[in-house]
Amino acid sequence: MSEAKRARTTSPVGDDDTLQYTFASRQTASAIPKYVIPNNGEPAAVAAQLIRDERMLDRNPRMNLASFVTTWMEPECEALIKEALNVNFVDMEQYPSCTEIQNRCVAILADLYHAKDLGAKAVGTAAIGSSEAIMLCTLSMKMKWQQRMRAAGKDPSGLKPNLIMGHNVQVCWEKATRYFEIEDRFVHLEEGKYTLTPADVAPLVDENTIGVAVILGSTYNGEFDDIAGVAKELDALQERTGLDVPMHVDAASGGFIAPFSYPDLVWDFKIPRVVSINVSGHKYGLVYPGLGWAIWRNAEALAESLVFHTNYLGSDQPSITLNFSKGASAIIAQYYMLVRLGRDGYTRIMANLRIVADHFEQALVRTGHFKILSKKVGVPLVAFSLTDHPSGHKRMYDEFQLSDKLKESGWVLPAYTMAPNAEHVKLLRAVIREDMSRALMDHLIDDIKRAIEYLDHHLSITPKQLQEYKADVIEGFVKKPPFGRRLALSKSFKGVC
Repeated sequence: MSEAKRARTTSPVGDDDTLQYTFASRQTASAIPKYVIPNNGEPAAVAAQLIRDERMLDRNPRMNLASFVTTWMEPECEALIKEALNVNFVDMEQYPSCTEIQNRCVAILADLYHAKDLGAKAVGTAAIGSSEAIMLCTLSMKMKWQQRMRAAGKDPSGLKPNLIMGHNVQVCWEKATRYFEIEDRFVHLEEGKYTLTPADVAPLVDENTIGVAVILGSTYNGEFDDIAGVAKELDALQERTGLDVPMHVDAASGGFIAPFSYPDLVWDFKIPRVVSINVSGHKYGLVYPGLGWAIWRNAEALAESLVFHTNYLGSDQPSITLNFSKGASAIIAQYYMLVRLGRDGYTRIMANLRIVADHFEQALVRTGHFKILSKKVGVPLVAFSLTDHPSGHKRMYDEFQLSDKLKESGWVLPAYTMAPNAEHVKLLRAVIREDMSRALMDHLIDDIKRAIEYLDHHLSITPKQLQEYKADVIEGFVKKPPFGRRLALSKSFKGVC
């Protein structure tokens, strides 16, 4: 057979991979493996391309305003992250610099949160995120409570520990109480009151209360709990009853904001009753996903039984975390950010975020379509909901339809309902992160205006249209039952019926 004829009769999608061209390979014309490992592998370029194709319809992370998580870092830090991708942090003997870097970060954060001059003796740990950090701090409070019960001659195994918190907490708190068999005593919210207040706490306290969890930055609207006020209420309770109840501050979102934006705010270890704080490095600590921190006031505040020691990696390895192996990259990235920015850099970034948030808030208010549910003091986000239509139209759409419409422009602006007892309140939220410039925000503002204009045209009814609808349909139905004939609607009516 001649070479020309053989070329014509050979299948274009064969087993010959000598061409080494991604879209000429047989794999791109075959189904990608989904549920069973394939018998044969694929060329690296092809495997990478197929997975990129799988991800093509994902949202742009920078336009995802639902997330608090960092979506931009400097290339120098990304290089450090890449260099440490194969480093297992837990192997302290082999990678001692990573342990030292973690300890420095813990010391810096403890100092930032006004733990008293601990330096190298600061107590804390890196975690996968604030969820793991909260689990650890909750366990420590439970173990400390068990110690108090035994010291008082009581068997804690026959008692039910409880934890007090507002219903504005993140879901990880509910996981912690369920997983560790703790009664959750929730303070319910109500319209216009979306945080835990001092007066809510005392009635829920008893001798089995392991602590009170307060929030520095609600997921719902970014608002801070009155942490100092709660502490004063607990001080007064102790004077009346002798019950000494510790506090934990969930500063997942606000822990890198308050020290720089609100340096005079009292919320941290300045309050003697605060025993532990968690903060997310991957939120306003400005590190990519996968990093949280648990910081204790001092060694006495941490339950000793929470610390484990192993030696099967070649030396004594103290461990506080719930998991064992984890990468060192995020910890290294956090140290880079602390060294790179310093107090001045973080202060400038947080000031910029507040300026952009204020600009967005003012633009929303000027439209006449929205009311603001977030507060000036809090996480730099804007939570807002639809008002009655400024022109008197009857809206046939809500915050969820507006959120869906904005997705057509690439924006992820989540719509959701408030926590229990206030779930009738619908709202949208835009989290302002480091990489949200005013120029980019102006695009969002324009897209919101266009979305409202579209929804108004297709899914709202004017007062005039309502009158026409009443005259043409409702009154006509009453006067002349329409059975057997077609209803005639006014040609000018373009609304929804």
